[in-house]
Amino acid sequence: MALTSTMYTLDITLSHVDRGVYESLALRVPMHPSESAEYFVARVLAYCLEYAEGIVFSRGVSDADEPTLCVRDLTGAITAWIEIGAPDASRVHKASKASPRVAIYTHRDPAVVLRQYAGERIHRAEHIMLHAIDRDLIAALVERLDRRMKLEVAVTDATLYVTLGADVLIGAITSAPIMNI
Repeated sequence: MALTSTMYTLDITLSHVDRGVYESLALRVPMHPSESAEYFVARVLAYCLEYAEGIVFSRGVSDADEPTLCVRDLTGAITAWIEIGAPDASRVHKASKASPRVAIYTHRDPAVVLRQYAGERIHRAEHIMLHAIDRDLIAALVERLDRRMKLEVAVTDATLYVTLGADVLIGAITSAPIMNI
């Protein structure tokens, strides 16, 4: 018998000061049985950090032909391809050829993720950014993960503030190109 996804209902008040984005988001996000809680939290935070009109979650986290998140314009064309975790070099290469902008958000050690791309052939690699979300923040959110949550997400000066009830969790977002020129 196949396991089914667990549905999470998230009401998020987003204040991304760095980008001038202020939204109220009502999300229903499935967590696939093969998906770790850390990956799930990173996926939701990446959605908030990349929020723009046309952003969507893919139909499934295991679909090799779809980005984990993407932003589409009104014609349906992908304008931003967003991956989570540590996608392999061939997937990143394919993404860079399919979209004018590619970003990777990781909940893993960024040095390890960057090392895996060293010496690999990746189209426009110098333009692809790796954004590492503070691993302690991810862990704290995983501990508080509930199927129905109200939270406030604020971003200013590359620092992420997540408010859950009376708790305020803080973590940095560090960014670097996956390869230097």
